[in-house]
Amino acid sequence: MSVALSLCLLAILVLAAIGTPVAYSILVGSIVYLTVKGQDVAIAGEQMASGLYDSFVLLAVPLFIVAANIMNAGTISERLLKFCVATVGRFRGGLGHVNVVSSIIFSGMSGSAVADAAGVGRIVTEMMRKSGHYSRGYAAALTAASATIGPIIPPSIPMVLYALVSNTSVGYLFLGGVTPGLTMGAVLMGMNILYAHRRGIAADEAVPLREVPRLTLQAFPVLLMPAILLYGIYGGIATPTEAAAIAAAYALLLATVFYRSLTLKAFYEVLVDSARPSASVGLVIGGALVLNYIVASENIGTTIAQALAGINVSPLAFMLGINLLLLALGCVLDASTIILVIIPLFIPTCRELGIDLVYFGVVAVVNTMIGLVTPPYGILLFVINATTRIPLAEIIREIWAFVAALILALIMMILFPDIILWLPRLLGYAG
Repeated sequence: MSVALSLCLLAILVLAAIGTPVAYSILVGSIVYLTVKGQDVAIAGEQMASGLYDSFVLLAVPLFIVAANIMNAGTISERLLKFCVATVGRFRGGLGHVNVVSSIIFSGMSGSAVADAAGVGRIVTEMMRKSGHYSRGYAAALTAASATIGPIIPPSIPMVLYALVSNTSVGYLFLGGVTPGLTMGAVLMGMNILYAHRRGIAADEAVPLREVPRLTLQAFPVLLMPAILLYGIYGGIATPTEAAAIAAAYALLLATVFYRSLTLKAFYEVLVDSARPSASVGLVIGGALVLNYIVASENIGTTIAQALAGINVSPLAFMLGINLLLLALGCVLDASTIILVIIPLFIPTCRELGIDLVYFGVVAVVNTMIGLVTPPYGILLFVINATTRIPLAEIIREIWAFVAALILALIMMILFPDIILWLPRLLGYAG
């Protein structure tokens, strides 16, 4: 490791340790590297400008954020919940199932775990608390765990970021996330069934069957959004970025014209609330682009690939090792940083070992989503704590069973790649 790279990493670690935002830490560390190397500091600006403005796919990120915030601002989330209560709320542990199923459906509209947790997740957590059948820590923990499905089932903001650094098809990544997302939902519902039986939770009062058609009709326009998105992308009508714009426009149409639940003032707040996370992601991407230039200059990716090839590591051993590393990093780093900075280091090794990049990308994104609920940094735990006022200690006490269930789903995906690749191959993927 060169002196310049050592000082760069030291600067990043020290700044991050004292609480500096990761994006700023990376930018400062990159400037340290360029200065020590005697290179023009303007290279940092050039890398950011060329990377951000040349990547059309990145426009999908703020558009999906806007779509999710519009749905949370109107009554769309509430109508979705009523539909879920009518369909799965009649079984034992019904509101827990509603929690998971609503996250699965909402994930087909937003692509954001935070939007899921802060929107529909907040509402269903309150419903579970008021029912008296669930402890508040359990309700919050299940909400946080089910929100991790949001960026797995398409659309997915993290998969857009992975596509940026790996030059992989966004469309096939989206397809690859469908079955894993459903698998995650299945294991979480399985945990909820165990909880309901152990605590002796009776079935909630069922919505009369005669009401189901009416509630389905009210939610039907919302349920159409995932179908519109997927048909637009895989029918060749729109690119993923154009599909994101369609999603935002469709959500706005539903909230203002169909449901008439979004005022002009609320829409302004939606735009402001969408600008902040979009800018945050943009800063992380900008810093990662400069850091990736440094990584390429130091030839780190190729060095790692050659070292691993020299010791004859099998693809399965590599996948297991990398996922253990990513699970550990997920406890202290946010998902965007891991996807944009850490994962690119191992892409050359994947190519060297013959590991499919769609398979690797979906597994990596699932892994980073588990990191959203693992203390001490689990951002979803803080989001749920802030929106529901449920003590963080109670949430953490209950989250571990769900983390174990999600890791079980992750292991299944690593051992059985067809869980990920079956649907993309069915629709023409040659990998």
